[in-house]
Amino acid sequence: MPDERAPFTIDRRRFVVWSVGAFVVASVPLARRKQFVVRRQLPVMGTIAQFVVVDRSEVRAHAAIDAAMEELRWGERTMTRFTDSSDVGRVNIGGAGGAVAVTAETALVVREALRWADATGGRYDPAVGGVIRAWDVNHRHEPPPDQRVRPLAGRRLHRAVEVGSSRGRTVVVLHDADASIDLGGIAKGYAVDRATARLRDMGVTSAIVEGGGDLYALGRAPSGDPWQVGIQDPTDERAMVGVIDVADAAIATSGTYRQFFRYRGRRYHHLMDPETAAPRETAVQSVTIRADACMHADVAATALYGMPIERASAILARAAPGACIERIV
Repeated sequence: MPDERAPFTIDRRRFVVWSVGAFVVASVPLARRKQFVVRRQLPVMGTIAQFVVVDRSEVRAHAAIDAAMEELRWGERTMTRFTDSSDVGRVNIGGAGGAVAVTAETALVVREALRWADATGGRYDPAVGGVIRAWDVNHRHEPPPDQRVRPLAGRRLHRAVEVGSSRGRTVVVLHDADASIDLGGIAKGYAVDRATARLRDMGVTSAIVEGGGDLYALGRAPSGDPWQVGIQDPTDERAMVGVIDVADAAIATSGTYRQFFRYRGRRYHHLMDPETAAPRETAVQSVTIRADACMHADVAATALYGMPIERASAILARAAPGACIERIV
């Protein structure tokens, strides 16, 4: 999808309704003084990243978005499992044979993922990349052979991942040949946080950054009110299940309504259960989390998806104080 560079000037009589993935920016309350609302998007991290930046300088808004986009691209280059040259790719190739040097940022994200794996008793596991590859719901049309996934079920493979240091470098070691890192449930949130930080550094005080169901609302809308963010209805892309006010906070949604395939009348989605090495069985279609940082919201939405609300709330209170469950559909 091409990069959009068409800004428009808003005044008191106009408002924005703009779809951003799993969310909708329901409205941008209008300021007394004219400002530019610059909207752009680009394909990155296997999704479409989208920006809404409000600023009195169109030039500064575009420059800030350029800088923020580079943060997302950096996150993709560094933490994707789809290339052998990324930190994650190199760990998955060589980590079982010894220590693999990674950036400090990748080490931070892996440690956070392992912390959530421990907090959930392995219900979330960033080391089940083999399970995710075996199911590959975006390309498969039927479940993988049972003999391929059964050996990976209930293994608690996150316990085989070690983050440490060697000769002054940050390294990752895999102590089980079946362990394979996949940061898909946390790295996008971290990248959105980095992109938001870059916007702040560039002087932006009012913006939305969204990528694949992970959103950060920077500051407030032009009127001084919170941004209004609508949560998409999993059963109808044209409808919302609710609208929430967000200011200087992150919102992340994990759901089963975008990545799945059907086989013999059954729907197989992309959110895997490490205990069964298969898509998690639940009637829940999506869970939305609010947190102070998008990385926290992202991993919480993934880790707590389909969990009974009482247990999910207890884990969230311990692992991310101040975060909350906004919506379960």
